[in-house]
Amino acid sequence: MIPTKEEWYTALVERYGEKIQKNISSATVAICGLGGLGSNIAFALARAGIGKLILIDFDSVDITNLHRQQYKANQIGIEKTEALKDNLLEIAPYVITETHTVCITEDNAEALLEKADIICEAFDDAESKAMLVNLVLERMPEKYLVAASGMAGFGSANTIQTRRISKRFYICGDGTSDVQSEGSLVATRVMLCAAHQAHAVLRILTEQFET
Repeated sequence: MIPTKEEWYTALVERYGEKIQKNISSATVAICGLGGLGSNIAFALARAGIGKLILIDFDSVDITNLHRQQYKANQIGIEKTEALKDNLLEIAPYVITETHTVCITEDNAEALLEKADIICEAFDDAESKAMLVNLVLERMPEKYLVAASGMAGFGSANTIQTRRISKRFYICGDGTSDVQSEGSLVATRVMLCAAHQAHAVLRILTEQFET
């Protein structure tokens, strides 16, 4: 039996407190890229009771995604935006989702991200990462940006960190390991980095900023 929206909210308030949960539940977070980072960020934020998620990705679910991304075998071939939306509603039935099955570019990024309070960069591709980070910092300086750099391979989990680069810009990861250098994306390490990104979002929303 699915709990009512009131029961759902009350349970979260009992765990976090009214003020904190109000901040989380009224926030809109955009996730750019719904792979190993983005799909896990979305799951963590949905469970925390985030108000709205803007989900952006142009790709479809592939068998090679299943070892580290929050999709199911029977969703192969389905657009990631729609598959993730369905999976999120199973675990957090009252989260609001806005989906965009497009490739985010310099031309459309501002329109896609304008409603977000916080933007999560969750791409695997270095060029896409750089494009989004530079665009947000230059054109949307009022937005919080939580990016990732370095989560590939079997390196120690203890090297994954969250760093506050400037007032509204955070980077999570080890800053060095990428797919080109390490040759693989391992589910556990990618999920660790995604958890750092989701936790950074929650700390921003509860005004517990990194020093």
